[in-house]
Amino acid sequence: MPVYGFEMTSEVKHTPDSEHKGLIGLLPSVARPYALLARLDRPIGWWLLFWPCAWSVALAGGAIQHWDMLLWLLLGSIAMRGAGCVYNDIVDRNLDKQVERTRSRPLASGAVSLKAAWTWLGILCLIGLVVWLQLNLIAKLVALGSIVLVAAYPFMKRITWWPQAWLGMVFSWGALVGWLAISPTFSMAMLLLYLGSIFWVIGYDTIYALQDREDDALVGIRSSALRLGDNIRFGVLVFYMLALLGWAVAFWMIRPQWLALAALIPMAMHLLWQIGSLRSDDGADALDKFRSNRFAGFLMFLACLVLGEAG
Repeated sequence: MPVYGFEMTSEVKHTPDSEHKGLIGLLPSVARPYALLARLDRPIGWWLLFWPCAWSVALAGGAIQHWDMLLWLLLGSIAMRGAGCVYNDIVDRNLDKQVERTRSRPLASGAVSLKAAWTWLGILCLIGLVVWLQLNLIAKLVALGSIVLVAAYPFMKRITWWPQAWLGMVFSWGALVGWLAISPTFSMAMLLLYLGSIFWVIGYDTIYALQDREDDALVGIRSSALRLGDNIRFGVLVFYMLALLGWAVAFWMIRPQWLALAALIPMAMHLLWQIGSLRSDDGADALDKFRSNRFAGFLMFLACLVLGEAG
């Protein structure tokens, strides 16, 4: 029965890529479907949203002095990634019923009502508002600019073969917000960091989309994985190389020395490993490679930290 707008459910199904089924199982039954709706069982999403925020704070030289800002941005990433997932599932609830991997999601399966989903979305946005209030004025204004991108994203897979590019703009927006929260002045290095992050997202989300190629083709969902066809590995290589190029130029602008570019070597090696070992016909391997970008983001953070503190 409904409890303060939320509905109880006796059974909650997990999607195949859930990482923390046991942890979700420890929650009260009323809370489980909402944790799943916000993808709290799949932390890879908020790590990938957080890393561009952390990179920009570190590259702007504020990771140590403004360590509290990193924590606020982490909280904001968890809350707003959850809010984005809830909104995406509200829009895609009928499509999700037609895809094997997503039909068990709380809205698609009926474990959560549409009204309750909107209520949960509002709660998550309130948490995001608390984080937003910690920013300076220019960072606040830029953060608001992401709302249009987030609102439009669920519709991109219906109108373009490259929804991953739109996701790249959304998931990389924190690179702008984090930088401006530390140094409220636009710079070319900041923009190049953002641009490189967009290509990184396109690359790893293309890998992620390999899991759904057959179902997507059947229900009419478009993706870069379908568009690239048999050229997946070459396509991801191009995107990752463009990401590294953007970051390299950003690093050079901050510290024009070859040694500064060497900080990117661990990240470059990891991305090349992803491509070299990717099995495009194996959904489990694609998921593993996608999740490895959590570690890739950490390698990039270390590079930005070293350069930012030395710069």
